[in-house]
Amino acid sequence: MVERHGPPPLRLRTVFISDIHLGFKGCSAELLLDFLHHVDMDVLFLVGDIIDVWSMTKSMYWPQSHNNVVRTILGKAKRGTKVIFIPGNHDEVFREFDGTVFGNLEIHREYVHQGAGGRRMLVLHGDEFDSVVKCSPWLARLGSNIYDVLLAANPYINWVRRLFNLPHWSLSSYLKNKAKTAVQYIGSFEEAVAQAARKRGVDTVVCGHIHRAEMRDINGILYCNDGDWVESCTSLVEDMIGQLRLINWPNLPEQVPAGAVALPVGQAA
Repeated sequence: MVERHGPPPLRLRTVFISDIHLGFKGCSAELLLDFLHHVDMDVLFLVGDIIDVWSMTKSMYWPQSHNNVVRTILGKAKRGTKVIFIPGNHDEVFREFDGTVFGNLEIHREYVHQGAGGRRMLVLHGDEFDSVVKCSPWLARLGSNIYDVLLAANPYINWVRRLFNLPHWSLSSYLKNKAKTAVQYIGSFEEAVAQAARKRGVDTVVCGHIHRAEMRDINGILYCNDGDWVESCTSLVEDMIGQLRLINWPNLPEQVPAGAVALPVGQAA
């Protein structure tokens, strides 16, 4: 497990994480635990595909580190953090509990979050804008199986890279970003999500689903994708004054200035 020593836990207003895929062998649970142990937040959004039910129906995999992630999140809720779970397509079985509240844990199909600076942020997983998932579920599952093979290779590749003191890297992400059709798909997906946000009357949208962290303006809508904890291990965070920032946790500098309320890396808006 990666350990960081030095500054106390960073205090943030809101943290958005998605696509953890607990129950899948490619999940970077240890890195996520490291992140959760070093960051405190008022609100934690779990933006879908937290538990990979698809994967567990094929083969049961649930190591202690995955259990520890759940316990850590529930522990934060017990200590006052508001946790909002927005199920994705891999854990869609939880969507039938839309609107359910368990103390500081809430389940919603989508949610409008009020940022510190007055920013209205639509938060959803995003699979409803994926034409493959929406129109051909069987094709989505076939593609998921192929993708899973690539994702499962990532931990082994990065184990070797750490031996040579090389940074975290994702084979699946590299191939996805090199494929022309994949790049075109990502652009179409982002445009569709931004258009939905515009129709709902908000100025910002936060999603996951495509495992690609991004912050950019799309015709006046701030599109934010918090990435994933399988390939890139990224999160979107909002500091106490409402500034948004993407965090790449594996490549975060070892030392963070004491008293910081936001991590000094990534993009800001």
